[in-house]
Amino acid sequence: MALDLEEQEQLEELKAWWRKHGTYVIAAVAVFVIGVSGWKGWQVWSARQAAESQALFERAMQAAMANDAKTVKELTGQIMEDYGRSGYAVPAAWLAGKVNFTAGDLKSAQAQYQYALDHAGDRGLESLARLRLAAVLLDQKDIAGALKLLEKEPDAAFAALFADLRGDALALQGQGEAARAAYRQALDKLDAGSPLKAIVEIKLDSVGG
Repeated sequence: MALDLEEQEQLEELKAWWRKHGTYVIAAVAVFVIGVSGWKGWQVWSARQAAESQALFERAMQAAMANDAKTVKELTGQIMEDYGRSGYAVPAAWLAGKVNFTAGDLKSAQAQYQYALDHAGDRGLESLARLRLAAVLLDQKDIAGALKLLEKEPDAAFAALFADLRGDALALQGQGEAARAAYRQALDKLDAGSPLKAIVEIKLDSVGG
């Protein structure tokens, strides 16, 4: 249940990022085509690449909402292979990682999240990739690796989720006091109406909070 809620909050954050940045590449290309006619051929090609990768990503998102994991993997793989320089490669890697993680394919999920982290040019996407990669490492009992990923200050939208996962890692290490502090930080940063609040409170109680 907690994982489902966390995944939902992260998906909402990705959607918010998409609404804010999704047309950036196409818009930038359009401005460049208008301003520098000498690069028109290159820009037309770039616009076509952006439009094609956008269409593939939208189909991948629809497939994810329909729980069609096979189609998600095929479409996101095509984006990363054929449109790796587009603005959709990193979100595609994150989406593929999420699907693989849900399916229990942790090695594939780790590879996709690492790709997203290595290529993220947006702080929000970097934070999201770092968070999900840390969750994968934690599931593989690499607690030290997970904590290292969570050391960096995240985008504010993910601060509560970072603190919550850090609390999980510290609790597994037997660091009760540090885990309690992390869970309290998560509670402080969560919105009052967040369904995650009750879950974090239960975790806090479990470590003597």
